[in-house]
Amino acid sequence: MGLTITEKIIAKHAGRTSVTPGETVWVSVDLVMTHDVCGPPSFAIMEREFGSDAPVFDKEKVILIPDHFIFTKDPASIRNVDLLRGYAKRKGIKYFYDPANETYRGVCHVGLPQAGHCRPGELAIGTDSHTCTYGAFGEFSTGVGNTDAGFVLGTGKFLLKVPKQLLFLFEGELPKGVMGKDIILTSIGRIGSDGATYCSMEFRGSAIRSLCMDERMTICNMAVEAGAKNGIIAPDEKTREYLKGRTDKPYTEYQSDPDASYAAKYEFKAEELVPVVAKPYSPGNVCPAKEVAGTPVTQVYIGSCTGGKTADFRAAAEVLKGRKVKIRTIITPATKEVAASLDTEKVGGETLRQIFEAAGCDPIQPPSCGACMGGPIDTYGRTMADEVVVSTTNRNFPGRMGSMQSQVYLASPYTAAATALFGVITDPREVL
Repeated sequence: MGLTITEKIIAKHAGRTSVTPGETVWVSVDLVMTHDVCGPPSFAIMEREFGSDAPVFDKEKVILIPDHFIFTKDPASIRNVDLLRGYAKRKGIKYFYDPANETYRGVCHVGLPQAGHCRPGELAIGTDSHTCTYGAFGEFSTGVGNTDAGFVLGTGKFLLKVPKQLLFLFEGELPKGVMGKDIILTSIGRIGSDGATYCSMEFRGSAIRSLCMDERMTICNMAVEAGAKNGIIAPDEKTREYLKGRTDKPYTEYQSDPDASYAAKYEFKAEELVPVVAKPYSPGNVCPAKEVAGTPVTQVYIGSCTGGKTADFRAAAEVLKGRKVKIRTIITPATKEVAASLDTEKVGGETLRQIFEAAGCDPIQPPSCGACMGGPIDTYGRTMADEVVVSTTNRNFPGRMGSMQSQVYLASPYTAAATALFGVITDPREVL
């Protein structure tokens, strides 16, 4: 019996020729990422268990990237960044992306790939559930808790149960108005928000291969919203092209064997996909955008690791060009690189920034997680009571973006931008 790409990567890092779903193995880790929310407690656990002077297992394989609550006057948030800064200095960690200087990159899950830290065949963990984003590069990546992270910081080892394998096959050509966000929401809608609990979600097919890396990252980013251990897409020429100039380290590409075994397979005809939204209060509460069209909205938010990449803003600009928004529309680039692209990428001869400004969007925000996780009270775009938001972020639980009374609909940048034009949920095919 053959192996899936996920099984091959785990086996390699366990020093094995094969692994079986359900068994537990020790694996060596290629990368550990942590940010301002979980970094301080992870390091505190490490020092408690290994000693205050204990070094990290590898100074070049630990990435510290504050991004969640950084552009704020909140003292607790400022303290957390200061703590990370101190750990980076004391431990001699090479990669600390400090929001106080030019090394700052932005949101971890977009900043790490852009900095060349994500490569096919590697195994990465992070103290953030959306670490599964890096599966877009043919890499096994998953989120862990602070205790696991503390142990890995000291040892470079991780005790991992091999997940069951699920295959999501999308064949055909995607219709206009359908994006990677619609693919992952459709997948979650099919199986439910717990339908992939501790499983690997592998995405394949001609529709997946047609997507750029930004879109593939969106898909893998939200695998955890179905309970998955990881999401993964096999590397190809688009992966290699993205990595050119970003990393010079060698990597190994893996593909699933033709006779690999899957616990379940889900097949979709790409041409039948439609723009969808996830209604409050679950990413699994999915329906066609057309079904809730006309629902009044008070705010549109386009940003986050899920929906704040260059491809996301290009899609939004296609909808907004030559038009005016009717409601507050917030643009928050995920990283500095994405923010710079707003001045270089063009739609119809105008830069993305020019299009957003002419459309009447709010002033473009500095790159960070922004209001995706609510944040301190001074976080720009944080929801207030009774607000109804269409957002390109990844979660819409009660209080996720601020107020417990607000309602958040998750959608693609196409759908979010179309909604901004009319102040009601709008199927983007109506304006594209």
